[in-house]
Amino acid sequence: MAMNAQAATATFGGGCFWCTEAIFERVEGVKSVTSGYAGGDMPDPNYKEVCGGDTGHAEAIQIEFDPKKVSYEQLLEVFWAAHDPTTLNRQGADAGTQYRSIILYDGEAQKAAAEKSKAAAQKEFASKIVTEIKPLTKFYPAESYHQDYYRNNTYAPYCMMVITPKLKKLEEKGVIK
Repeated sequence: MAMNAQAATATFGGGCFWCTEAIFERVEGVKSVTSGYAGGDMPDPNYKEVCGGDTGHAEAIQIEFDPKKVSYEQLLEVFWAAHDPTTLNRQGADAGTQYRSIILYDGEAQKAAAEKSKAAAQKEFASKIVTEIKPLTKFYPAESYHQDYYRNNTYAPYCMMVITPKLKKLEEKGVIK
């Protein structure tokens, strides 16, 4: 597992990376969140290529966290609450394989935790969870204008109509602060 006493990483895809980045940045113990691409085979993809759907990559985030403050298992709980893992290749109005639900694990411990968490989360959903769980081979950071998107564009229509209500809902549920 990519982990030491001070930092560990987790890589998730749960739809638009602008949304998931904004959510995980609000989790205590998270040091940083990087938006990017993972899960496919094309080297060094860009946003246009990923949006085309032919790279195999999903929009993903890589989270650096302090395992003394938040566990990988706790991040998985946020992941399940932050999106609908029962819709194949879709989150809200965003459709395509690049928006699929995916956990990219780094090592057997993360794989086991992800599988256990998925089984537990299934009890919360009426429909079958379709989230992929696969090994992380490479994470490609997205272009700079995608980083900290919500923080830098809070009043953009997409942020106001999609991300802000999602954040408020998760705050009300106590998932994030």
